[in-house]
Amino acid sequence: MDNNGQNTHNVLSMTQRISKNGFTPLAQVEAYWEGLRGNRLMPNRSEIDPRGIEQALEYSFIVERIAPGIARLRIAGSHLSDLMGMEVRGMPLTSFIMPNSRRQVSDILEEVFETPATCTLELRSEQGASLPPLEARMLLMPLKSDLGDVSRILGALISVGDMGRSPRRFDVVRSSLRPILADASLPPVVTEKIPAPKPMVRTPNKALQPPKVPFRSETPRRHAPYLRLVKSDD
Repeated sequence: MDNNGQNTHNVLSMTQRISKNGFTPLAQVEAYWEGLRGNRLMPNRSEIDPRGIEQALEYSFIVERIAPGIARLRIAGSHLSDLMGMEVRGMPLTSFIMPNSRRQVSDILEEVFETPATCTLELRSEQGASLPPLEARMLLMPLKSDLGDVSRILGALISVGDMGRSPRRFDVVRSSLRPILADASLPPVVTEKIPAPKPMVRTPNKALQPPKVPFRSETPRRHAPYLRLVKSDD
C-alpha cells in the first residue's frame, strides 16, 4: 500500500492523474466531495445531493459501515449493477473484489473510517472464457452520519473495456491512501470540560455573632438524689 501521509490539498490527486485514461468521473466525484467539505475533515451524509454528481451518478455509490471491515452498499449507480449482473444494494462492497484481495480491501475500509483518509484503488479483473481483461478504479471518501460518527463512504467505481460476462470481480493492483487534514490556517476547536461547582459551605462569621452566655435557671437546682440498690431477701 502506498501511503505517503500527505494532505490531499498539497499533492496531485490520483484521480487527476488517471482522468485522461477514461476515469474522468472519479475526478468529478472527488471534486464534489472536496467542495462540500471545505475546511472540515469531511462533509455530512445529509449534504450529498445526487444533482452535484449527475455526470458521474452511474458510477457512484454510498456504503454504510456495519462492522469492522464490512461496509454495505446503500446507494449504487447502474454501472455497479452492470458489473455484477444484478441489483447490488445491500451487498458488501467486497463483492466486487476477488477473494484473495478482500482482506486488503477490508483493512483499507477501516483506515478510511478510522484515520480518516481517502483512498484510490487500481483494480484489474479476472480473465477467462467470456471474461476479457478489465481495468478499473475505485475511489473511497468518508462521510459523517446524522449522529456525527464516521460510518459512511461516498465512492465511485468505474471500469474501462469490454465488460463481457457478469459478474466481474477485481484484484487490487495498487492502492493510495491519503490521510485527511483539516485546514491548518484555522484555529483548532478546543472543547473545555468545566467541572460542576462544589456546594457552598457557609462558615459562620464569629465577629458578627453575639457572645455566648451560659444559661442559668431562675429556679435553684436541687441535687438529684442518688439511686440506691436495696437488696431484699423477701
